[in-house]
Amino acid sequence: MAIDALTADLDGTGLRIGIVQARFNEWAGAALTAACLAELRELGVDEDDITLVTVPGALEVPVALAKLAQADDFDALIALGCVIRGETYHFEVVANESARGVARVALDYGVPVANAILTTDDEEQARERVDDKGRDAARVAVEMANLMWALDEDGEGDAE
Repeated sequence: MAIDALTADLDGTGLRIGIVQARFNEWAGAALTAACLAELRELGVDEDDITLVTVPGALEVPVALAKLAQADDFDALIALGCVIRGETYHFEVVANESARGVARVALDYGVPVANAILTTDDEEQARERVDDKGRDAARVAVEMANLMWALDEDGEGDAE
């Protein structure tokens, strides 16, 4: 019996990607976005096929992702932002609820969402991670979009 294995496909040619970036801790959001966009281009995603939306903070990211997902114009979505621990419980609320909302969008709409909302203890940790996390988000989005297409072609997905 042969195993039908689908391998990672990082060819972004023809993919449509939506990005939602939180502006809170704007320096981090801008760095995440720059790294993500550079990697998307490197993977073959055309700039004309990328939509970038900004929102005030991480808690607003899921609602914007949901609106993009409702449009059914995107093969994958990307969430970008940075939440840095403060002295109050608010950090946990924002970190947990934004992550929950991002995951909910992916599950509710059946569209891959790469979650690159950093949650760090301090600014130094965030600065160390923004470039890698931005690039990772681009690769996750492209790979998962291609996987969804491959599953649809194999009769496993929600092909129309």
